[in-house]
Amino acid sequence: MARKHATVANPSAPRPCPPGEPFLRTRFTLPTRPATFVRRQRLVAHLDHALTTPLTLVNGTAGAGKTLATADWAAGLREPVAWLTLEADDRQPGTFWAYVFEALRTCAARSAARTSRTGENRAVGAVGPGSLTSLAADLNARDRPVVLVLDAYDRLTEPEVGRQLEFVLRHAGQGLRLVLVTRGEPALPLHRYRAAGRVTEIHDAELSFTTAEARSLLRLHGLCLPEAAVRALMERTRGWAAGLRLSALAAQGSRDPERCLKEFEADHGAVADFLLAEVFAGRTEETQDLLLRVSVLDRFCPGLADALTLRLDAEPLLAALHRENAFIERLEHSWYRLHPLFREVLRAHLHARMPGLEPELHLRAARWLHHSGFLLETVAHGAAGGDWDLAAGALVDDLAIGQIFTGPSSHTLAALFGGMGPEAESPASNLVRAAEALGRHRLDHGLPRLRRAERQLSRAHDSPGQTAARMSCALLDALAARLTGCPARAERAAAAAAELREGLPVRLLDAHPELVALLRTHVGSTRVWEGRLDAARAVLVGVSSTPGGSATALPRAEARGHLALIDYLNGWIGRAERRALAAVSEAEGAGIGWLVLAAVAVERQELDRARVLLDKAARLPAQDHDPVSVAGRALAMSRLLLDNGEGEAAVETAEPAVPAETASPWVRSHAAVLRAAACLADGRTREVSRLLQGACDGPPVCTVEAAAIQAAAGRSRAAVDALGSLRADQHTGPVVTVGTALVQARAAQESGDTATARRLVARALLDARRERLRRPFRQAGEWLGPLLATSALHELADGWLLTGRPLGHGAPQRSVPGPAPLVPVELSERERDVVRRLALVMTTEEIAADLSVSVNTVKTHLKSAYRKLAVNRRNDAVHRARELGLL
Repeated sequence: MARKHATVANPSAPRPCPPGEPFLRTRFTLPTRPATFVRRQRLVAHLDHALTTPLTLVNGTAGAGKTLATADWAAGLREPVAWLTLEADDRQPGTFWAYVFEALRTCAARSAARTSRTGENRAVGAVGPGSLTSLAADLNARDRPVVLVLDAYDRLTEPEVGRQLEFVLRHAGQGLRLVLVTRGEPALPLHRYRAAGRVTEIHDAELSFTTAEARSLLRLHGLCLPEAAVRALMERTRGWAAGLRLSALAAQGSRDPERCLKEFEADHGAVADFLLAEVFAGRTEETQDLLLRVSVLDRFCPGLADALTLRLDAEPLLAALHRENAFIERLEHSWYRLHPLFREVLRAHLHARMPGLEPELHLRAARWLHHSGFLLETVAHGAAGGDWDLAAGALVDDLAIGQIFTGPSSHTLAALFGGMGPEAESPASNLVRAAEALGRHRLDHGLPRLRRAERQLSRAHDSPGQTAARMSCALLDALAARLTGCPARAERAAAAAAELREGLPVRLLDAHPELVALLRTHVGSTRVWEGRLDAARAVLVGVSSTPGGSATALPRAEARGHLALIDYLNGWIGRAERRALAAVSEAEGAGIGWLVLAAVAVERQELDRARVLLDKAARLPAQDHDPVSVAGRALAMSRLLLDNGEGEAAVETAEPAVPAETASPWVRSHAAVLRAAACLADGRTREVSRLLQGACDGPPVCTVEAAAIQAAAGRSRAAVDALGSLRADQHTGPVVTVGTALVQARAAQESGDTATARRLVARALLDARRERLRRPFRQAGEWLGPLLATSALHELADGWLLTGRPLGHGAPQRSVPGPAPLVPVELSERERDVVRRLALVMTTEEIAADLSVSVNTVKTHLKSAYRKLAVNRRNDAVHRARELGLL
């Protein structure tokens, strides 16, 4: 046996301890846990698994709490524990094994003690080949395993020690459980142990404190902080034990601990001293230089790091730093990032060592990132380096100027370019300035910058970059046209964009669907403003289904909101509501959707709900600048005021001052109808016809309402004639068909044809009940009351229309106290079953299991119930169903 393993322990290799030199007994003692120590049961439970595997690694960064956590676990074991804290001097095999033998003897592992007689004879370093074989054999013969903990194992750099230790571990069998507490992976054949499932591993991710554990640690330091402050501290320290403790110590003596932790400067004091001494100092000059330079980056890869150092050694250096747990985390695809606190310390050190270098490092990073296709980071580093033309040029060249308006990066880009200085004067810089100003609806700033960029581009030679810049001009021209109510300008921008697309790489267009989606949305909005509703629908339908995820969320939502308005103007309030709900669900800031929902609520005479929706829309910034949004708010608010008996205020609101170059026919028609209705309510019937001149040139809903007002003013024949302007190909909805039927019914009633009048009212009630459409009946006049009193019509109106509120044109329509029995469309029995279970806070999967149907079936019933209840959330569905008496 000794001959077979002669290479394991060469007697000439170890250097014995000097005769008479004593062992340092403190190295065999479990470290003392401080009063502020937090026992983490999850780590104890994981370390318990070490008793089932021969090898355990507790591998983490400096200050991660490895030693204390392991000592806490070891103190509670019934098995004998041999603890040894290693020093750099132990890297010689003889010294190392002398201390291991003594640790085993100290913990009363008697069979192991026999191998340490040489230590008792003052020759503890003479570890021969037979000594390790005897040690392994004695350990293998034990009934109970001994747990050998080697703390700070990373201090041993001698490969021979690792080979000898692995030999003992392999042959000790069930008699040894080796626990290595280290800052890096040991030089052992770990791949074999991992493949066989014979190693327990605990790394930084598990050693990091959880939020609850951090809260306990802070309490032990006498700090009771709000939850937000604890989360902020966790975000900064990432649960690093030493960072949490040092931060807590710094805050203990402060009068305002929360503020102290918030403003805590890692680059000064104990944290900086710890990180510089434990992680930075002692490394090679090349490694230190690399760490300092990459501290300006949020993340980095070897190629990017080489661009900053102007060397080619980043890959092995970064790999070594990661192996050594040097506060550098590996991300996917060979990317890395520094620990936040370490990065702060390094950046401060960079300023001190190499003042003035940081801007140049940012620019080197920007150029590398731009070449590699990382747009947002290119812009960020170009801005940090002060080269705004580089930052803006990257955005425009990549055809990504639309990201200033929409997508997850919009706020970041706006903040970055908010600091652009006047020295940036390239066409791209002026385009970005124009986009930023127009995005805030600052036409006085945005239009001059856009014109300047266009003049610069007109003098430039054609190139792919110039084509991308001109495409950006087209987008901004379309936006300016929308904000100024100029359809012709928007159409010119759309035509220019269509021509420019032919000269752009397909990959760029595919990568940035938001640009074309935004441009088409602006064009569609100007068409709506112009009253070309079918042409607007043609362009907006495509935008509403544009792919691209969050990048195109805003144009999708705006397109759906405008489509909802078109449906409303054509009388389809149910369809309009569904589209509007889809719009606000996609992007809550799409204010046109909220305005359409408010207008629909007015048509249903849910006036309190309409006011809430209008208040919500008013809080969105775009409502004061976009002509369609301003007009949409005026439409809904003026109708609400009129129905609430505030005719004068309704007239004032009906036609707001919109800074548009072209008048909108539907806005003009709407205002005319509102003025005529208010005049009729005041009894000034002679003025009605004059006020309604031109109202029939607007959308169908205005035509029908104008006819109803004419009929109420005593001119039924003129009212019926006005309905003749409606075209069959307009595909008008229930608001139009109901209003038309009521005008015709009134004319029939006045001519003595009661049977026709009843038939027409019945048709109107059937159409209106499906949509919960009440306003045409409230505005119809007193002639309708006797007809609704008949049994057949009363049955059609009961429960959703007849709520005790007065019927009559111009009568104040205030909300009735108490629940209104609004049951426009009955929920199916299965839909009721689903909604009942929503009220029990059951998940979709639980409902499916309870009803013995598939999850998709439940989702279908939910979608139908949401549509009927006019909601888009579970809680709202339950609340609405209870209001309607369905639960």
